[in-house]
Amino acid sequence: MSGFSPVSSRVLDAAIAWQLCLDSASEAERTEFATWYASDEEHARAWTQLGMLDQRFAIASGPARTALLQSRAGIRQRVRTLGGGLASVALACGLALFVGNRYLPLDYWLADQRTATGEQRTLRLSDNTLIRLNTHSAVDVRFDANQRRIILQEGEILVETGSHDDPRPFIVETGEGRMRALGTRFLVKREDDGTLLSVLQSAVAAHPQASESEHVLQEGQQVLMRRDSLGPMLTLRPGTEAWTRGMLVVDNVRLGDLIVELGRYRQGHLGVAPEIADLRITGSFPLTNTDLALKALLPTLPVQIEQHTQWWVTMVAHDPKNNDPVSAKSQTSN
Repeated sequence: MSGFSPVSSRVLDAAIAWQLCLDSASEAERTEFATWYASDEEHARAWTQLGMLDQRFAIASGPARTALLQSRAGIRQRVRTLGGGLASVALACGLALFVGNRYLPLDYWLADQRTATGEQRTLRLSDNTLIRLNTHSAVDVRFDANQRRIILQEGEILVETGSHDDPRPFIVETGEGRMRALGTRFLVKREDDGTLLSVLQSAVAAHPQASESEHVLQEGQQVLMRRDSLGPMLTLRPGTEAWTRGMLVVDNVRLGDLIVELGRYRQGHLGVAPEIADLRITGSFPLTNTDLALKALLPTLPVQIEQHTQWWVTMVAHDPKNNDPVSAKSQTSN
């Protein structure tokens, strides 16, 4: 393997996760992999290096999958401890049972219920609770005689609790802590820096994992929960739950932030040029048709859409010489 330069642990983690899931991936997920593979030379290099180690990393059914399900937390810890090099991967995995815990976590692929990019789904649980999963979201459901527990592994959910006569507490759990419903309707979203809890109705008790106390949020409040503390209490922004109706509602937000949010609902790369990222925008945009959402920006901002392929789209500054606000750039391959 001396002919290959090292790849970053971040890219290697992503390549590992793709190896683990591709055998059972949907067509949309295979398209997402193809986009990831083609978007950066380092991605292709990481994939090649993994292939040299073992070209059959995908988890099969049977004893191997059972073993992984029973010990996935330990596997993740060994990978983090040993680092990102191929030698470390081999030591951590033995054969092929390993994965990183970032970007494409194994828990997403093994979750009881999950949605693909751009997909939303509503679940009705045995206690009549409704769970609405947003794009690229995953949950595990753990109901027993003592409690009703939802583990949000990735993404965002809307919870509308069912029977209020059920004596078992209703808990939503993430890596940052636990949220106990108090007869309520609320949103929980995994973010890079914590878990965002938004209370739409009634109240929710939030308990960070490393804290000894919990705090009750009332209707109309929102907070970012970290493992050791809660951030400041905020007032819900208008349109916080608009995604449940297929819309994104923003009020005076950065164009860069809007593009990032729209990117969660489409396959491939969606970017924005740095010189226009700080432009401000207010409006409502359809999440079921992100191409239409992007075109809706053109009449109000000095921007245009630069499209290399349907999988690689960038919002750039408007060129007065270009009469077509949606410009297609041809790609050549070496």
